[in-house]
Amino acid sequence: MDKRLDVHNSDIPVLCRSCEARHQGICGVLDADELVTLAKLTHKARHAAGDQLIGEGAEIVSYANVVRGVIKLSKVLADGRQQVVGLQFAPDFLGRLFGRESVVSAEAASSVDLCVIPRPALERLVASTPALEHRLMQQTLRELDEARDWMVTLGRKTAQEKVASFIHLVAAHADPTAETGDDVAFELPLTRSDIGDFLGLTIETVSRQLTRLRRLGAIEVDGRHVRVPDIEALRELCG
Repeated sequence: MDKRLDVHNSDIPVLCRSCEARHQGICGVLDADELVTLAKLTHKARHAAGDQLIGEGAEIVSYANVVRGVIKLSKVLADGRQQVVGLQFAPDFLGRLFGRESVVSAEAASSVDLCVIPRPALERLVASTPALEHRLMQQTLRELDEARDWMVTLGRKTAQEKVASFIHLVAAHADPTAETGDDVAFELPLTRSDIGDFLGLTIETVSRQLTRLRRLGAIEVDGRHVRVPDIEALRELCG
């Protein structure tokens, strides 16, 4: 049996066997021997909401797989204004491969668990493992597609469609298997102020649109806890 496909293989490190993010993340393409090699060089890290993971312009010394939680990526203008430019969820890859400096700042939007990999170790493994290089390329292209889709959201959608699109984005990551009629519940990873920064809206507009979506029956909101009764019905409000 192919060791890469046998998730119960005893040769796979215990820490990797218990990692739910492994199968869809970059480690999913590694066989047992490659996982053992990588596991010897990695360590787990837990961060509280609000912790800065890397600053914009900081030297990149390590990469990480997001195992649990949500990361906020942002850029800050010279006058202090902030623009949230992306969110990362498990099993996304944190870091700019082969980069020397980070082009964004990364902050834990919720409590976050990371599997941290020293930059030299991962870059050596990428050079010797075509499947890993391919998986990283796939993830990079997916992020590019998502960024282009988000440009449409910011440039063309109404305020209601923007907020609905944000809620749908988080809901889809909270339950990637959700289908028409499925109920999805989660905690908002961003404050309303951060949601405004992400969508180019004021905090007052975000609050009004959340109230409007609630009145439409698309969502239920209690503080930062959100329930989506029907994810497909919400998607139809995204424009």
